[in-house]
Amino acid sequence: MWLNELQVNDAALRTYRKALRLSSPNHVVIDNLFDNSQLDAVISVLQQQHNWTTQKHSYSALYVDNAKWQKTPQTQRFVKRDLWQRAASKTVPATSTIADDFLTFLRGDEFMALLSRIFKVSLTDINVAKPDINTNYFRLAATDFVNQHADDSPGREVCLLLYLNKHWHHDNGGELVFRGTADTPVTIAPLHNRCVLFNPASPGAEHWVKALTTKNTPHYRYNVTSWYWSE
Repeated sequence: MWLNELQVNDAALRTYRKALRLSSPNHVVIDNLFDNSQLDAVISVLQQQHNWTTQKHSYSALYVDNAKWQKTPQTQRFVKRDLWQRAASKTVPATSTIADDFLTFLRGDEFMALLSRIFKVSLTDINVAKPDINTNYFRLAATDFVNQHADDSPGREVCLLLYLNKHWHHDNGGELVFRGTADTPVTIAPLHNRCVLFNPASPGAEHWVKALTTKNTPHYRYNVTSWYWSE
């Protein structure tokens, strides 16, 4: 239902594994991994304004409230963006069902088995206390930012970034940038139905997001972020 079957056959998986092996950081970019018609339905839900809340992180503390944020120096702020409120909350309308269904799929056995085959590691949520909070939608406005950081928590094997930005142009900004190795950063545009999979512990995996431009840019840059662990 969710996957584009042409992108998950044996030949495609061999290509992805080769890309991972040869890249620094170890990453692969897969366009059109998911069914576009299903993603269209998800996007229509994400455009509902009442389902979003602001999220702020500093380098010393996650989920900083407004009072602490105001006391945090600019150099210590690394994330300001909007977070999707999942339907588990009583305040979120039931119309968000298909968006939540997609997040459930990304956390389910079928998709995790696919990632396990690509990365040649057994992924599981058996030791993850709250799996659902590790897969969600985010959006950035021109005033938001994701500064350089690493996602290499112990046992975290795979990070997924999926972009949901139709009609995104090269001058809109918002590119993902890996630090890379040998002073060679890797820049990836956040195009619609583009999936970036990477090993967060591999050299050069620290990353950030370029600022959105304010001219001729859609109001928000949307993506899914998901983290996966091994046993």
